[in-house]
Amino acid sequence: MTDGATHIVYVHGLWMNGTESLFLRRRLQSQVGVAAHAFRYRSVSAKMSDITAALHGFVKELAPKSLHLIAHSLGGLVVYRFLERYPDAPPGRVVFLGVPLVASRAAISVSARLRWAPLGRSVADELLTQRVRPWPAGRELGVIAGTRPMGLGRFFARYDEDYDGTVAVSETRVPGATDFVSLPVSHSGMMLSARVAREAGAFFQHGRFGL
Repeated sequence: MTDGATHIVYVHGLWMNGTESLFLRRRLQSQVGVAAHAFRYRSVSAKMSDITAALHGFVKELAPKSLHLIAHSLGGLVVYRFLERYPDAPPGRVVFLGVPLVASRAAISVSARLRWAPLGRSVADELLTQRVRPWPAGRELGVIAGTRPMGLGRFFARYDEDYDGTVAVSETRVPGATDFVSLPVSHSGMMLSARVAREAGAFFQHGRFGL
């Protein structure tokens, strides 16, 4: 149990385990001045309901006074469902990094062409059907999209717009988001980008990018 301070929790994406966020979390801790933690879950085998319940337990153990969440790719769907299921979570801001909240063109293509690919239950439930997920009022959301096309997605899906190698910029648009910025980074490169960390830190501190 912690002292009721403000905390940042990072939620990773598919096939990751949170370790990839080490530099991002260190930069956020330095800039924002609060502890940053990685929440780990089984991105392929676990059901979304089990993942969100585990995140709830993780947050409860931290016992923060306020909670900032930063999520990459599939992790954004975890955060969305977590806040939907637990609306009384501690107050704070949210940053999405390359999160395909409407659906994932790359995931749909991989699922159709490579049925053996280990995309997992959560991807099947959340990213293979086009849908609109408006952001609920009451919690500020900042969205960061990448425009450097380096990633496996370019081998499976067609893009006629800017994309980060896996997720198209249009797939990251969220109705009701507070702020949005696109940066010249790839899907995986977001974890290593000092600019991404600065923008995320600015949003956590001020509720806007570029400050």
